[in-house]
Amino acid sequence: MSYILNQEASEAFFNELKKTYTIYAPKRIEKAGRYSDTDLIQYGEVQSFAEIVFDKKSTFPMKEVINPIQQTLFYYTEEEFRESSGPKKKILCFGRPCDINAQKIQARIYDGKGGFVDPYYKRLEDVISYVLMECPQDSDSCFCVSMNTNKTDNYVFAIKQTHDGLKIAVKDDHFEPYLQGAPITDYTASFPESNDLSLVVPEIPSKEIQNELKKHDVWKQFNSRCISCGACTIGCSTCTCFTTRDIVYSENSKAGERRRVSASCQVPGFDQMAMQKEFRSTAGDRIRYRVMHKFHDYDARFHEGHMCVGCGRCSDRCPAFIEITSTVSKMAAAIEDIKAKGE
Repeated sequence: MSYILNQEASEAFFNELKKTYTIYAPKRIEKAGRYSDTDLIQYGEVQSFAEIVFDKKSTFPMKEVINPIQQTLFYYTEEEFRESSGPKKKILCFGRPCDINAQKIQARIYDGKGGFVDPYYKRLEDVISYVLMECPQDSDSCFCVSMNTNKTDNYVFAIKQTHDGLKIAVKDDHFEPYLQGAPITDYTASFPESNDLSLVVPEIPSKEIQNELKKHDVWKQFNSRCISCGACTIGCSTCTCFTTRDIVYSENSKAGERRRVSASCQVPGFDQMAMQKEFRSTAGDRIRYRVMHKFHDYDARFHEGHMCVGCGRCSDRCPAFIEITSTVSKMAAAIEDIKAKGE
C-alpha cells in the first residue's frame, strides 16, 4: 500500500518510528565540506525528516552506519577485558539503491558468507533494515546502471520527498500500522534507468593474460599522478579493509580500549611485512591491485558480480582527478594490447 503525507504527518510518522528504531540517513553538516564554504553530506543519526538530504548524493557511503570508520571492540585493564556494547534499538537506514546493494558485498566479507563471521559487524547487520530513497540522479560520476546496482528489493518501504511532505510505498507489512488512516496514493518506487556515464567491464580471459596485465606499463602512469592518500577507499561503498589500534588511557596506562579503524590498500605501508617488505611499493602497483580486485578478483572468487556499485564516490573524492571508469577503460585497452602481442 502507498500513502501520501504532508509535512506535519511526516514528522508524526517519524516520531513514531523513533520509539522503536534508531534512524540513520544522509544529513547536512554545514561548512564541513572539502572546500571552503561548502557543506558535507554524511550519514548520521537523524531526529526529524527535515534533517534528511534527499536531493544530493552523500559525500561518504552508507557503510559507515554498519561498519564505522572507528569502532571500539573492547575495553581492557591489566586483569580483564569487556566487549563493547551493541545497539540498544533496531536500526532504520535510508539509502539509494547503489548503497543498499553495496551492503550485500559488505555482508559477503563480514557475516560468514566468505568463511568468517565478524561479531561486531553481525550484531549491527542483524538489527538493520533499509528504507529506499528514490535517486534524483544528481551526480555525473554515477554508473550504477552499468554495474546492475540501480535497482534493489532489499527495503522495508520506499520514500520520495514531495513539495509538502512524503510519498511512501510500504513493502513490509510491519510498517502498515504506522500509516493507518493516512491518505492512500498510487505511488510506486522508481529506479534509475540510465546514467550520463557508462562502463563496460573487460573480461580477463586467462590466467596468463591476468599475469601479464599485472606487469603492464599501463599502471606506471599513476606513479607520478596518484598521491596515495586513500581518499578513494574511504569514499568507496564496498571497501572493507581495516586495522586495529590500542588506545591507552592517559589517566591509567594499564587500561584502555582496542578500536577497529578503516584502512586503505592505497596508502604506503598497508601491506608492509617484516624487514619493511612491501608487495606493492609504488602508487601504480596499488592502483592496479585495487582496480583488478574490484573488477575481476572479487567476481572470480564469489561469482556474484563485481565489487563496485557504480556510486562514483572514488572519482568524486580523488584530489588528483583519477576517474574510475577511465582507469578501467585503460585496463581494457591493456588487455587488448596483451592479446594482440600474443597472437
